[in-house]
Amino acid sequence: MYSYIKGTIQEVYEDLIVVENNGIGYNIHIPMRILDELPGRDGQVKIYTYLHVREEAFSLFGFLSRDELDMFKLLLNVSGIGPKGALSILSVLSANDIRFAVVSDDVRTISTAPGVGKKTAQRLIMELKDKVSLDDAFGAVQESAAPVSHGGSTVKKEAAEALTALGYSSAEAARVLADIEITEDSDVESVLRLALKNMAFL
Repeated sequence: MYSYIKGTIQEVYEDLIVVENNGIGYNIHIPMRILDELPGRDGQVKIYTYLHVREEAFSLFGFLSRDELDMFKLLLNVSGIGPKGALSILSVLSANDIRFAVVSDDVRTISTAPGVGKKTAQRLIMELKDKVSLDDAFGAVQESAAPVSHGGSTVKKEAAEALTALGYSSAEAARVLADIEITEDSDVESVLRLALKNMAFL
């Protein structure tokens, strides 16, 4: 029904903002993680929205990017995860963090979300495994960069698996590998060495 709402922020709460558009104030539930990215009261904002309809209420959920909105919709398709649960996950993990955790089978990272236990995290990974890819995970971070070749994607995947085996979280691995340029001459060892060097700056 609503693709996005563009207007002025009138009120800001822990997980909800009120956006005024043409004299109407919209209550929009948001991930707590994006609070610091909002312009503050009286600031202009564009929020991509999802309308959740229940018998007793209509609720709007909002995100600063369409990518986060798309991930919210994917999470809603996971058995046992409703809008509040999906919002809770996106309050601590970005869409890209979730993608990388899924392709890396990183139960630990997903379990950091409030209310998400090990079994729920495992089910999330299993049900989203075929819906996200490593290219999506890295591509969302560097949309303006040149696309990663299939070979480059393989190198990054193996380097990511090595980093998680060393104890780094999938989110940390995704963040550091996204900034490393992969060429035809790149191999896992050189990428891993550079990633470990850059870890010191995270």
